[in-house]
Amino acid sequence: MSSVKRTDPRAPGSHVADGHDLIRVLGARENNLKDVSVEIPKRRLTVFTGVSGSGKSSLVFNTIAAESQRLINETYSAFVQGFMPTLARPEVDVLEGLTTAIIVDQQRMGADPRSTVGTATDVHAMLRILFSRLGEPHIGPPSAYSFNTASVRASGAITVERGDKKAVRATYQRTGGMCTRCEGRGTVSDIDLTQLYDDSRSLAEGAFTIPGWKSDSQWTVQVYAQSGFVDPDKPIREYTERELRDFLYGEPVKVKVNGVNLTYEGLIPKIQKSFLSKDKEAMQPHIRAFVERAVTFTTCPECEGTRLSEGARSSKIGKISIADACAMEIRDLAEWVRELDEPSVAPLLTALRDALDSFVEIGLGYLSLDRPAGTLSGGEAQRVKMVRHLGSSLTDTTYVFDEPTIGLHPHDIRRMNDLLLRLRDKGNTVLVVEHKPETIAIADHVVDLGPGAGTEGGTVCFEGTVEGLRSSGTSTGRHLDDRASLKESVRKPTGALEIRGATTHNLQGVDADVPLGVLCVVTGVAGSGKSSLIHGSVPAGADVVSVDQSPIKGSRRSNPATYTGLLDPIRKAFAKANGVKPALFSANSEGACPTCNGAGVIYTDLAMMAGVAAPCEDCEGKRFQPAVLEYLFGGRDISEVLAMSVDRAEEFFGTGQARTPAAHRVLERLADVGLGYLTLGQPLTTLSGGERQRLKLATHMGEKGGVYVLDEPTTGLHLADVEQLLGLLDRLVDAGKSVIVVEHHQAVMAHADWIIDLGPGAGHDGGRIVFEGTPADLVADRSTLTGEHLAAYVGA
Repeated sequence: MSSVKRTDPRAPGSHVADGHDLIRVLGARENNLKDVSVEIPKRRLTVFTGVSGSGKSSLVFNTIAAESQRLINETYSAFVQGFMPTLARPEVDVLEGLTTAIIVDQQRMGADPRSTVGTATDVHAMLRILFSRLGEPHIGPPSAYSFNTASVRASGAITVERGDKKAVRATYQRTGGMCTRCEGRGTVSDIDLTQLYDDSRSLAEGAFTIPGWKSDSQWTVQVYAQSGFVDPDKPIREYTERELRDFLYGEPVKVKVNGVNLTYEGLIPKIQKSFLSKDKEAMQPHIRAFVERAVTFTTCPECEGTRLSEGARSSKIGKISIADACAMEIRDLAEWVRELDEPSVAPLLTALRDALDSFVEIGLGYLSLDRPAGTLSGGEAQRVKMVRHLGSSLTDTTYVFDEPTIGLHPHDIRRMNDLLLRLRDKGNTVLVVEHKPETIAIADHVVDLGPGAGTEGGTVCFEGTVEGLRSSGTSTGRHLDDRASLKESVRKPTGALEIRGATTHNLQGVDADVPLGVLCVVTGVAGSGKSSLIHGSVPAGADVVSVDQSPIKGSRRSNPATYTGLLDPIRKAFAKANGVKPALFSANSEGACPTCNGAGVIYTDLAMMAGVAAPCEDCEGKRFQPAVLEYLFGGRDISEVLAMSVDRAEEFFGTGQARTPAAHRVLERLADVGLGYLTLGQPLTTLSGGERQRLKLATHMGEKGGVYVLDEPTTGLHLADVEQLLGLLDRLVDAGKSVIVVEHHQAVMAHADWIIDLGPGAGHDGGRIVFEGTPADLVADRSTLTGEHLAAYVGA
């Protein structure tokens, strides 16, 4: 026998292929990046830090991850690429050493009413297969347990084209698990007719009270008035039974209105198609307010909210139906699955156990599989997306995370850190955009961007180890070991908001007196019931301003000026000074450049290749017609004003000829939340998560209300920005407002006048108040997880 001498493949430098251990970025210029060049080690955990808006996401997501995805897309056939989004090459000179990028971002999961935690993670699919094999009585294939699949029956003649063509009789049947009453939604809607029309009026007198339906010339109104089914001059309350039935529930039918063929349909199905089929969160505010006023959603009486047909609910394994399994907390479901012993489905049970254990391991054991995906917070959604990657066999992959600790209690952050290290130890490159010092501390490599935000950022201030960052003198390095101290004296409450017997979600009959006139922080581990207590129990009224975590929706035409309403007083001021219409000073209206339609750039779709955007040659990116730019206000045209930063515009509209108090008030609020560096016309699509959160806060600060409810306002904030936020909260309280903050950040807890701590655990282990009192008492008591972490934070 001959022996072969083998080279140890793990020996350093044993092969030329082992030399590619870096991701090299040269000359990155996406958004505000200024020719950034970095070298990122592979198979290591690299954390990107810097103030909000410094360019972290531009470097990690818009450059490295975007190019990796674009290159992978180009490996598919031209036919497949035709169905995929076209991605432009990032603005960068050189990108070397890229690997396949898997992005786990903060984007909320789809708010489709039929999307749940189970369907979003494929766990529900495995459960359906399990019940189709083991469920008694057996009702059919996996589709029979799916609330997204309707039962179908059909029979008739079909022509089989072989030899002599002849028609044969055929029947088709598919068993689905969808509840026929609610169509798999779990809720049924009831429409309040008094919100749709005034029955004392006729259609000719403008009976409709639906937004956009009040004009007599509106086509929809004319269809009803000229349909011939009802008398347009008769008050609705005087309709006969048949007229009312046709008016409310009439089947679609063609009618002629002013010589045009249109479709007439009863009012109720029309409203259901026009409004109820859409995502409520995506509606315009006045439409959403109408839907909330006119439509009440109640649990489906037929399926009791399970979304499933009677057959699917009747099939059980032991005493558990698939509806019961989906309603369990995932950690309890994991225990139930572990007890099942059936050799015929052993591989399926193993995969199901692993998936459920991943939920528990990642800190989401308190969720249930039937939880609507749209109700998950940004942090929860990101961790649900992580579940599918934990058991993955892939290695040498780049995982990109966007602030994975969002929404996590300090107790849970340690668990998240362990997961990030596990992904790295499998041989993956892990890139994390993060502000929390606990996660920065575990990094193998740190890239700190700054020194400021917006135009003042976009450069690499430091690259190296965590210890090097501490002594680097950068903003992140200086604030890394910052610790807020407990207040020596706290404010006295001026009253209390009484909550009695709260049972929303997992709350267990909670009684609480939330103090008013002070800074009150509601805290507890993720899933303990904080948001349920405040958002579910504090009455939403004229005196309560609530700033939740729902994302800002805006296209590339939206900017801080349009979102905050700042553009309205600016347009009016320009119009008044020049004696013309305000619409001329809107890039989305009459003043828009006709070539680019006010976008400032020309978008060219190159079919199979990546689309390109080039500045409009006619308006040079200014978005307005040349004639509009001749109108000046305070010596500036409208495009020059929109190019100003918030700080510069605050000075411009605060004094002199351009003094505009209405605009100045909005700009003051934007500066108060630390957005002084943003330009007024910057597209919302270019803002970071932290910037969007603060933009929303600034907008809500303009509302009149005595009680402010803020849900995790430190989301996306750099350590240095948290100080500014605390100053803002203090100013609100000192101005006579009551501020209630749902928060995990220890600096905010230490700064509070009063703390309400929920727990002790999550899900059914939570839902109780475990502490009420001052931060000093919580630290001295140390009886809760929050107390232990806060004591360690302040060094007590």
